[in-house]
Amino acid sequence: MKNIRNFCIIAHIDHGKSTLADRLLERTKTIQVTEGQMLDDMDLERERGITIKSHAIQMEYEYSPNPSNGGGDKYILNLIDTPGHVDFSYEVSRSIAACEGALLVVDATQGVQAQTISNLYMAIDNNLEIIPVINKIDMPSAMPDEVEDEIIDLIGCDRKDIIRASGKTGEGVDEILRAVVERIPHPIGDEDAPLQALIFDSVFNSFRGIIAYFKIINGVIHKGDKVKFFNTGQEYEADEVGVLKMDMIPRPELRTGDVGYIISGIKNSREVKVGDTITHVARPCDKAIEGFQEVKPMVFAGVYPIDPTDYENLRASLEKLQLNDASLTFQPESSVALGFGFRCGFLGLLHMEIVQERLDREFDMDVITTVPNVSYMCYTKQGEVKEVHNPSGLPDQTLIDHIEEPYIRASIITASAYIGPIMTLCLDKRGELIDQQYVSGNRMELHFMLPLGEIVIDFYDKLKSISKGYASFDYHVDSFRPSKLVKLDILLNGEPVDALSTLTHADNAVTFGRRMCEKLKELIPRQQFDIAIQAAIGAKIIARETVKQVRKDVLAKCYGGDVTRKRKLLEKQKRGKKRMKQIGNVEVPQKAFLAVLKLD
Repeated sequence: MKNIRNFCIIAHIDHGKSTLADRLLERTKTIQVTEGQMLDDMDLERERGITIKSHAIQMEYEYSPNPSNGGGDKYILNLIDTPGHVDFSYEVSRSIAACEGALLVVDATQGVQAQTISNLYMAIDNNLEIIPVINKIDMPSAMPDEVEDEIIDLIGCDRKDIIRASGKTGEGVDEILRAVVERIPHPIGDEDAPLQALIFDSVFNSFRGIIAYFKIINGVIHKGDKVKFFNTGQEYEADEVGVLKMDMIPRPELRTGDVGYIISGIKNSREVKVGDTITHVARPCDKAIEGFQEVKPMVFAGVYPIDPTDYENLRASLEKLQLNDASLTFQPESSVALGFGFRCGFLGLLHMEIVQERLDREFDMDVITTVPNVSYMCYTKQGEVKEVHNPSGLPDQTLIDHIEEPYIRASIITASAYIGPIMTLCLDKRGELIDQQYVSGNRMELHFMLPLGEIVIDFYDKLKSISKGYASFDYHVDSFRPSKLVKLDILLNGEPVDALSTLTHADNAVTFGRRMCEKLKELIPRQQFDIAIQAAIGAKIIARETVKQVRKDVLAKCYGGDVTRKRKLLEKQKRGKKRMKQIGNVEVPQKAFLAVLKLD
């Protein structure tokens, strides 16, 4: 146990975590690096150049206090590479729970950014040893001295503790490995105590069932042991245990401090919960491991199969995906327009997009996703409180006393040149400025209180474009506040389409309704009858557009004679159109649901 080190790499987006991990793997001769970001093994990760899942891998490293003498002890280093995007922060929190130390990577060209600070605080809360690393020092635009000053202000470490490195050239990698061995404490635990292992991730394998990744806090696990999962109470036999390299490598036993995997032929995804504790059946531990927070979804959207018969397949796909992505939550719901589906909770819009993409690629599921919204607290006149995730779940307008919406505390770090446009953007989104302060040089940190419902759709994209990509953004939910919200319904030929209804602020409702109607007019295909698209608040119509009908020229065969002959044909056509309108239904294409997200 003295020779084990468990650590993770944390940083803001694009600060070079995965590239640095490649160099560490290369230096410890764990694998031959053939292409960039070896740990990002999902196609989506490669395409977008981002890490979506945290990845655990074991390395072996020979360390001697005096390198010139040669020889040394063999150390086992368990590395977890984590995502940087705010939407995947739950992955980071789970990885941190399985580690004793963290490499805090900061880009030498960009300096400390919002996600750097938020991940750092998460690591400090878990009492991790922090090793600060300045990456990309080979870049012409690198400013290592200024970035060092920022890190010292942030952590209060000594200048000599900061390692300068480059993930591209491999400079400083030896220093990082030495620092991991010297500075990060070894795991503490009791091998003779009852088994206690924390599950921090799991994956579904169609041949072997569910594979759970865990870290042993106390005790020892052998192949063939009878184990049980503490929270679910289910009992299994450990068919195979082992360590994680690029592939899974079986071992006869794993001891205290090891990070590894267990295969026990579990078929039902509900039986494995991330954050659960594994223990022996014969000699169980007294209590589960603590300190693992439940995920709090920020954005809710309905996910419906395009073909209604795929409902059960969609449920199975979501359950398998939830194993691999514990921050996804879902529950069944039904819609008049779209039939049966699920109300899913996501951590943000990028998370929602990735889940949709993974459903398509990994499970071949075609789905329709409704307009995303957040959860509101609705207070009725009888004094009841109801949590509403979906506008259709709102009580009648006459029964509502007031509605409260969630507010977030947002931290934005940016160059002072972009302060004006960013403030305008936040104030347009009904934000309140709390304070602003200089981080260093010409970089400022702004704190805003913002309604979560306003930032859910396009705030992040707008922030990036007006700051030319230089602003970084991080947030956490603060409180619920009373707000003047109204339910905006979209009607097609007088029938409400519940999947398009939204809760919006009263001041924005008219312009939002008008823009929705204009957008839907472009997207809904023409029919044999007029389609009226209306936006309504309660019984009051606030906007209307009409998709004109496709008409057949019934007068083509009339080449003269009395006007009554023409009128007779037109009247006959009119009656047919009226009958058609009664039985005709309007197909709303998938593009229309997504268009609401891109109204600007």
